[in-house]
Amino acid sequence: MKRGHSKRINIVMGKRKSRTKPAPKKRMDKLDTVFCCPFCNHGSSVECRIDMKNMIGEATCSICLETFSTTVTALTEPIDIYSEWIDECERVNTLEDDGA
Repeated sequence: MKRGHSKRINIVMGKRKSRTKPAPKKRMDKLDTVFCCPFCNHGSSVECRIDMKNMIGEATCSICLETFSTTVTALTEPIDIYSEWIDECERVNTLEDDGA
């Protein structure tokens, strides 16, 4: 070797491994917003609405005009409001049974 010249080394770089794209996330089915009234038992007469500005959720029956209101969070869905209404009805009914 001559002075001042370095020996060249050929380095062959491998190809980058191709990454497979992750599978698209499956969309969740939309939950119901219309339910059966616990008072008049009329199917699909209770509509749940969420007022995020005032943080209030309301379930109203269009047949017997019964209503239920509760506080909501950013994660609250209409089914949550309806479920709270049903739970409250059951709680009141058990209190009446215990008192009788």
